[in-house]
Amino acid sequence: MKSSLSYLFLFMICSALSALARPNVILIMADDMGYEALSSNGSESCKSPNLDKLAKEGIRFTNCFSNPICTPSRAKIMTGQYNVRNYVKFGMLDRGQTTFAHQLKAAGYATAIAGKWQLGKEKDAPQHFGFEKSCLWQHTRSGRSKEAGQTIDRRFVNPMLEFNGKEKDYTGGEYGPQVCTDFICDFIDENKKKPFLLYLSYYNIHTPIQPYKKRIDHYVAKAKKAFKGNTPTRAEHEGKTRMRQDNPALASMVAAVDDSVGDLTAKLDELGLSENTVIIFFSDNGGLSTLRGPGPGSNLPLRAGKGWLYEGGVREPTIVRAPGVTKPGSVCDEPVVSMDFFPTMLELAGLPLKPKLHADGRSLLPELMGKKGNARPLYWHYPHYHGSTWKPGSSIRDGDWKLIKFYHYEKVELYNLKKDPSEQNDLAKKNPSKAKELEDKLVAWQTKMKAKLPIPNPDYSPSIKKKNK
Repeated sequence: MKSSLSYLFLFMICSALSALARPNVILIMADDMGYEALSSNGSESCKSPNLDKLAKEGIRFTNCFSNPICTPSRAKIMTGQYNVRNYVKFGMLDRGQTTFAHQLKAAGYATAIAGKWQLGKEKDAPQHFGFEKSCLWQHTRSGRSKEAGQTIDRRFVNPMLEFNGKEKDYTGGEYGPQVCTDFICDFIDENKKKPFLLYLSYYNIHTPIQPYKKRIDHYVAKAKKAFKGNTPTRAEHEGKTRMRQDNPALASMVAAVDDSVGDLTAKLDELGLSENTVIIFFSDNGGLSTLRGPGPGSNLPLRAGKGWLYEGGVREPTIVRAPGVTKPGSVCDEPVVSMDFFPTMLELAGLPLKPKLHADGRSLLPELMGKKGNARPLYWHYPHYHGSTWKPGSSIRDGDWKLIKFYHYEKVELYNLKKDPSEQNDLAKKNPSKAKELEDKLVAWQTKMKAKLPIPNPDYSPSIKKKNK
């Protein structure tokens, strides 16, 4: 019986993939866009009609994870590996590493990247990792101004762009996502007769919070009507978390990404490419909600944000549209991780999997087809201090259970995410056996991966001070 079911599933996979003959692949990456930033994920303050449409045409993942900060998150996606395997420059790529772009380029795909790279400069630029053409944000102009009550750095206006190593100065006042999308749309026009792989990596909604002029007035008026009084905050260890999604400038930045996604899908429709193009939408990490300040965004009901191993820092908005494979409007609640994109792209493109390359990722094809994939524990290792007030720690999720190990505070916290997705009820003391089980698994994984652990400072560690007395 099991054998016949296996053959049936294999037949279903082959039938689904036949509908995508050498499909085009587009990975769209937002920056610091938390899980709750999309209206399809429940946001009432931010509206994202084009991304909502993408979700209705494909599948939305409610438990897709990445790293809590930008650079290691991007390295993880590129390689399909945990960062601890190749700990180079805090997550930046080593020239010897193979990316999904290498694999698709070798299979005849035209490849391009637009936007944020952040995995190295010059000798470690995208052209060394499988991308033929690039439009990168490498420089910003000085100058600050006030708009919508916000002091802003004009990172996104009149930028210096680098096209394949040659700088081009744009002076027309284009907004960042628009420039990136225009570049990608031009690339599609030039390569529409062969398969292409595109990595569209927006800077939005990273700080500094730069209002999007086309949408800012709408969101300012909306915020004045919807919100009264000062923004509420909540203490998070040494930091403060924003407890309300009420920032009109940030909402306008989400709208800019959504508008650009709309322009991109319109281009695909215009050229008759939509039904043979896979689109993956993701964010590199959670929204910046927790600082000493607090942060400009809110990830509620998830706890904390960028920089933290709580859900607000690592759970990302994720949509995949693969015509002929994904069931329109479907939802997957199974825990998956961004390293899975590498093998998923290979399998959707009809290419052989490379498990020695994407060593920690697995294909999401079963989930895309509405089936269950192989569950496995997920791990995070972030032994650093971060401006969000995060202190060194590591984490494991196994089924519904999640444990966070705080090296700085010398403690662990345990949560049942099925019952408590907001991570408000620490069960470490009530369920010490489960806490020990997960901590042992975490330590075993760290040992296997040869993870670099933080080195205790005898001047600050309470337990070491005690031992030294």
